[in-house]
Amino acid sequence: MLLQRVMFLPLFTQWNRQTTKNLVPRFPAVRLTGFRSNSSVPDVKERTLIAVKPDGVQRRLVGQIIRRFEQRGFKLVGLKMLQVSEELLSQHYCQLTQKPFYPSLVEYMTSGPVVVMVWEGQNVVQSSRAMVGPTNPAAAPAGTVRGDFSLHVSRNVVHASDSLEGAQREIQLWFQGKELVKWGCWDQTLTCEE
Repeated sequence: MLLQRVMFLPLFTQWNRQTTKNLVPRFPAVRLTGFRSNSSVPDVKERTLIAVKPDGVQRRLVGQIIRRFEQRGFKLVGLKMLQVSEELLSQHYCQLTQKPFYPSLVEYMTSGPVVVMVWEGQNVVQSSRAMVGPTNPAAAPAGTVRGDFSLHVSRNVVHASDSLEGAQREIQLWFQGKELVKWGCWDQTLTCEE
C-alpha cells in the first residue's frame, strides 16, 4: 500500500531524491527516478492525425490501434468519436473529389462512427505511416495495422496523415484548438534524447 502511494506522489508534489529517501527508506531512490517535473527535453511539436474508419470501429479495433501507438511511445493529445458529415469529408479528401471512387468513399466513411485522434512525438508522421502500412492491405506487411487488420483496399481500417503539412491541415479540420490537451508525459525523459 505504501509503495502505491509513493508511485503516485509525483503527480501531486515536487519530486526529489530526498523526499523518496524519507518516505521509503528501504527502497533505493534510484528505482523511482525518471520523473523530472522540469525536463530539459525540448517540447516535441510534431503531431499527426490518425482516424479509425467505420470498419475499424465496427470490428472493435479501436483499443488495439490505440495500444500500438501508446506502446510506440507517442502521446495522445486529442481523441473523439463522431459521425462524419459529407462536408467535412469533402474538405478532408479535397484532392479526391473528382475521382470516380469518391462517392463510394463518402458512403463508406458516413456509414458509421469514426474515432479520430491526434498523436504527438518525434517523427510521429513518418513513424505512423510506417506503423499503418500501405493503403492496399495486400501490400501491407504483417505487423502493420493494415497488414494485420485490413480486408480490402476500400476497407483499410485506418487513416494516417501523409506529411507534416497534411497533418496540420487535417488536425485543424477535425479538432478545435481547445480540444487538444497539452500535458507533460513523465516518460519523455526516458524515451527522448536530449
